[in-house]
Amino acid sequence: MAETLVLIPGLACTSRLFEPQMAALGSERAILVADHTRDDSIPAIAARILREGPERFAVAGLSMGGYIALEVMRQAPERVSRLALLDTSARPDSVEASQDRERLIVLAQAGQFEDIHSKLWPRLVHPGHQANRNLQDVVLGMMRETGTEAYIRQQRAIMARVDSRPSLPGIEIPTLVLVGEGDSITPPEIAREMAEMIEWASLVIVPESGHLSTLEQPERVTQALSLWLNKD
Repeated sequence: MAETLVLIPGLACTSRLFEPQMAALGSERAILVADHTRDDSIPAIAARILREGPERFAVAGLSMGGYIALEVMRQAPERVSRLALLDTSARPDSVEASQDRERLIVLAQAGQFEDIHSKLWPRLVHPGHQANRNLQDVVLGMMRETGTEAYIRQQRAIMARVDSRPSLPGIEIPTLVLVGEGDSITPPEIAREMAEMIEWASLVIVPESGHLSTLEQPERVTQALSLWLNKD
């Protein structure tokens, strides 16, 4: 059996974020989905993954999951055989982004998840997918499953994350940096910055996709992950 793959979802996302990839890749390897709901900091989430995960594994994270994957690399690089950074960034939160998160936390505390979803939806997916009701239902369902308390913990953890750029040149394992060409949250220039700083990185820009590439273009993302998992 091939190495275990640990998948780390994004903010307010669950294993459903990776359902197409798990279905396609699960026959060749064990796949685990990390729990990123119980801790209130990126280092604590990464430490939980290392405690509960196998001795050595490949890790792929989307958005918030990418922030966590980079922290796993900082804490125990010898445990990670491959790294995939999907629609994410190595940069810390900007002042403006943290202010936006604070506003969303206020809405969450008021029990207004539906309002949060409606505010974020236009930024989450490619313009060509914004009328996709099935996709919207999946995203809203993941948010509801995450719940208010975990959502607030996740936002606080994201706001406090460190700048991971200084550690990127030290990554010396097969690395996939993937981004939707229409990702407005972590756009292609952010992905390109990471790929240029990691010597072993391959950059994939997914057409007709926004921030949720695994759901928007599942076949293209699965193909990229398969190539990465089988790269010598």
